[in-house]
Amino acid sequence: MKKVNLSLVFLISFIYMEILFKLLLGNQLFKLSLINMVIFLISFSFIIGVLCTLTKSKKANKIIYIVLFSLISIWFCAQYVVKSYFDFYISLSTFTVADQVTDFMGKAVVETLRRIPGIILFFVPLVISLIFSKHLNFKQNSLKQVLVLLSMGIGFYGLYIGSLFINKEAAYSPYILNYKVNDISLSMENLGVLNTFVLDTKRAIFGFEEKIVHVDNPLSNDKDKNKDTPKEYSYNNLDIDFDNLIANESNSTIKSMHEYFKNDPGTLQNEYTNFFKDKNLILFMAESFNEVAVKKEITPTLYKLSQSGFVFEDFYTPTIFSTIGGEFQELTGLYASGTDILGKFRSGNISFPQGVATKFKEAGYNTYAYHNNSASFQSRNKYLPSLGFDNFKACNTGLEKVINCDIWPRSDLEMINATVDEYATEGNKFMVFYASNSGHSSYDGFNSNQMAKKNKDEYLASDLNYSDRPATYLAAQMELDKALESLIQKLDEKGILDNTVIALVGDHYPYDLTPEEVNEMADYEKDAVVEINHSKFILWNNKMDTIKIDKVGSQIDVIPTIYNAFGINYDSRLFIGKDILSTEGGLAMFGNKSWVSDKGTYFASSGKFVPKEGVQVDDDYVKSMNQIVLNKINMSSKIISNNYYSKVFK
Repeated sequence: MKKVNLSLVFLISFIYMEILFKLLLGNQLFKLSLINMVIFLISFSFIIGVLCTLTKSKKANKIIYIVLFSLISIWFCAQYVVKSYFDFYISLSTFTVADQVTDFMGKAVVETLRRIPGIILFFVPLVISLIFSKHLNFKQNSLKQVLVLLSMGIGFYGLYIGSLFINKEAAYSPYILNYKVNDISLSMENLGVLNTFVLDTKRAIFGFEEKIVHVDNPLSNDKDKNKDTPKEYSYNNLDIDFDNLIANESNSTIKSMHEYFKNDPGTLQNEYTNFFKDKNLILFMAESFNEVAVKKEITPTLYKLSQSGFVFEDFYTPTIFSTIGGEFQELTGLYASGTDILGKFRSGNISFPQGVATKFKEAGYNTYAYHNNSASFQSRNKYLPSLGFDNFKACNTGLEKVINCDIWPRSDLEMINATVDEYATEGNKFMVFYASNSGHSSYDGFNSNQMAKKNKDEYLASDLNYSDRPATYLAAQMELDKALESLIQKLDEKGILDNTVIALVGDHYPYDLTPEEVNEMADYEKDAVVEINHSKFILWNNKMDTIKIDKVGSQIDVIPTIYNAFGINYDSRLFIGKDILSTEGGLAMFGNKSWVSDKGTYFASSGKFVPKEGVQVDDDYVKSMNQIVLNKINMSSKIISNNYYSKVFK
């Protein structure tokens, strides 16, 4: 009986694993890019088959085969586990934030065990091939055979390159993903796991730079929105001589960035400029907070704050690289474009002259930051000082003396009660940042989470009747609610509540829960790409009337919105996020380049645009918006990778 060529075994196995990967993650299977993927796999299979028959020893060749096949199977499994739990795909740059996974290794092990059936399925081809290994050809190929196989591999790769030109101009087509756009999510979903790995490796070695394409911006300031107001508003911009910067810049990338920001008009001041002038600010990054946690019965303070003050009715917290991504977006006004960018941000070596603590200090505030986890986790002890925070206290840098840091998660209520007296004193003008911890997973029953266990009886006394995991999540979020209740009470007792603003936004939706479990708590059916990230942005003062804002916004808009409302002198052009209260059109961008504007939702994977009720747009609108999104994401990356602000604010 003629023995089976290894390249054929690899081809059948790789096609099986790619299809299995899509099915397990619910990715669209039958699309035009499936043809490109299969042609690439044919080429890849020929090449890797040759690698397994290079030595004279059949035994050595079999070992090479097992090792390569195992590594590829493990890579599929790793991508499956990380995407299905953390909601992002692994790229080579992901290892710059690997501590986010390793610090929760116990939970990672649990989540891996939960996915054992899927993991076993990825190893089925390897196991079957080993069972029938005597029928596989591990014999060394002759030079002629090697040349023939390599020629076939190269030939099919050429065919693959040719196939990229089919429908090449379509948004995020395989051609675009190969040559113009670097997006690990879209590449995984359109090109496949193995092709994406090869592409990612090539870009890690040789580099890759996306180009800025200037288009008319559908979001540009609409001065007609101010037509009922007699006042003529100026722009929230500083006196920056971009012409001089351009003329004296030799680096082509930096020069193109100067030109980009010169052509951005910035955002206009508005009726809410100076609305909170000289008031104190307490800003929260609330762990895993989402609108589904707002329940009048068990989180009455969150309910009160989200229903009064500024009420942002169409706000999103895009889940991009977990907590570090959400916090980066909230504190910098930039999009978390990649783990390599987040790694550089975490180093603390990036210049932020418009950093939130720096700008508030310039306005005469004393600034403070607190976190009820380790100060070094995710390098907060490095990047918070780069944003201007001089007084940062966390577990292991002083906070452990006044709260219990030996449990998980830790209490936000304890953190508030232990720290409020440090800044809320007579005559002290303060800006405070809290990175909370109480709402953190695990949500595997009340006993799996110390905050949920603490609030279990109160939750059970309510009329809510959710299944175990959503109930655990809600009980954990009750601790954040109690912390806010206590904070408001203490500020009121000190007579400074009326002069203090509370701002709060989540870092990401509770991705430890499945979309089905999130929807169990939701008021409407959420999809797993966009609407699952729909949330609340609390911006509240005790004395203000309720003001409803129906414009789209997201985490990157938080700081520009706060700066305008507090009358902070800043340059709106140099933030990718924009003041939600301005006349600039609203936009929220997600991890796979899907987006929501005031006119509708675009799903990048399918290329489908869903307009809002009563809205009509033409194809040019969607095309322009896709380029605007690409430009904003690209520019966010360039700002960090080139330490751009240090070039502007010399």
